[in-house]
Amino acid sequence: MKFKAILFPVALFAVALSLFSQADDKGSERIVSSDIEIATLAGGCFWCTESDLEKLEGVIDVVSGYSGGDVENPTYKQVSSGKTGHIEVIKVTFDPVVVSYEQVLDQFFRHIDPTDDQGSFVDRGRHYRPAVFYHNEQQKQIAEQFMAEIDDLGVFKKPLKTELIEFTKFWPAEAYHQDYYKRNKVRYNYYRYASGRDKYLDKIFGDDREENPVTLRQLIDDKNKVANIKAYSKPSDKQIKAKLTDLQYYVTQEEGTERAFKNEYWDNKQEGIYVDIVSGEPLFSSTDKYKSGTGWPSFTKPINEGYIVTKTDYHLLYPRTEVRSRFADSHLGHVFKDGPAPTGLRYCMNSAAMRFIPVEQLEKEGYGEYLSLFDS
Repeated sequence: MKFKAILFPVALFAVALSLFSQADDKGSERIVSSDIEIATLAGGCFWCTESDLEKLEGVIDVVSGYSGGDVENPTYKQVSSGKTGHIEVIKVTFDPVVVSYEQVLDQFFRHIDPTDDQGSFVDRGRHYRPAVFYHNEQQKQIAEQFMAEIDDLGVFKKPLKTELIEFTKFWPAEAYHQDYYKRNKVRYNYYRYASGRDKYLDKIFGDDREENPVTLRQLIDDKNKVANIKAYSKPSDKQIKAKLTDLQYYVTQEEGTERAFKNEYWDNKQEGIYVDIVSGEPLFSSTDKYKSGTGWPSFTKPINEGYIVTKTDYHLLYPRTEVRSRFADSHLGHVFKDGPAPTGLRYCMNSAAMRFIPVEQLEKEGYGEYLSLFDS
């Protein structure tokens, strides 16, 4: 690594794992569980992985070092030679009450290239390859399952080549490597930019990945939801125009909004479900409908999130979360975080985007599977 050979004397990096509370950078104290856990992870340059893992809530401490080799207390120079068998790693101490081991892995995998077993970005050599060192059987099982799900997700475009290795020993790296990203900001930022790490991650997860993070677990769950739903087809635009009223077309195809209190379902109290006016895909149930006082039909949740797609809408001066149907891609409305329990969400929909099917008509119209929603 270009800058790692330059030594900068600093005070030793102290780790106090025996303490059950810890002060943050602003001097305030936060209480942590006594049942702390350790994760040992290799994702290339430990300056970068240390920086990325320390951002995760529930992580108490991250130390850069070496694992996996057969030389006692190796130096950076020895490890860099590739002859000791060690890999650059980070030792992550975390509070399992706040963050789970899988969530630590999620943060880790979202900041590395897990498909390259010959190095990591600009840093080449097996001592930079990705690996998860498991500390016990539970960690091994969690890592195996999660990595298999990530592989199946296909988000990294190539198969994972991250090794799963039984942990034996961790050797802390030299003091000048610890918190390098904090103490040598200019050099670190230049190295990180030049390494190609962030360019790669932006390509995989989008250039807004830090501002609007989406976890791998969310992506996996979303894929599973879609895999378990029935497919619906979207008619041609000519067919849609022939089928819909002017208002329905304006709302669903042109992202319009109908008038509050002047729409068909805002005060509908019948039992049944609401389906997409274009495709018929099931969207919401009367069991989740509530009186929001806004003048539009409002729900705490969809029937199945697999039929819903959300995106950021910038049509007004402030961003909103738009809700669209998955198959017809109809504009339905928006979702807000001011709803009642249990979700705290308010799916504020346009009546013109939906068709209501009374519970007594569900079987006849092919929605009999949803009758169980109304079992008392």
